[in-house]
Amino acid sequence: MSAPSIHPQFRSKAVCVLNCRHCSTVICNRGMKAILLGDTRVELFSTDVPPFCVQLVEKDYMTRNCRCRIRDVACLGCGNVIGYHVTQPCERCLDSCNNGHFWMFLSDGVSAKERMDVTGTRQLLWAHLSRDTQAEPPSVDTKYELLCR
Repeated sequence: MSAPSIHPQFRSKAVCVLNCRHCSTVICNRGMKAILLGDTRVELFSTDVPPFCVQLVEKDYMTRNCRCRIRDVACLGCGNVIGYHVTQPCERCLDSCNNGHFWMFLSDGVSAKERMDVTGTRQLLWAHLSRDTQAEPPSVDTKYELLCR
């Protein structure tokens, strides 16, 4: 099953695994390199599903460049703020060409590694990403390895 709801412009983008840059906790296995709609000079990463091992912190606030309401997101592994969640997108951002992602991660908050397809030989692209296997959390063994390294 492919990802039909994603805009054609984004279907050829690589899927990334995102880790907290501060403590290496796995945050998301469905990341995409993106640019900020309100300021296209800012590069970041985004995902379309709620990530694991993060918590919304503080209260919503308005951005400087548009009318979106956002709330900071902190890593549960170390407590550092690594991005934000768009809790209420503005009309201008919804009308512009966007990837439909509302979980954003700052480049200095996360590190990214391109995800491979099931064969392990090719980079996984968003066009080939299955919606039903989109956000599997790390296995118990993986969590144990992360905690006991």
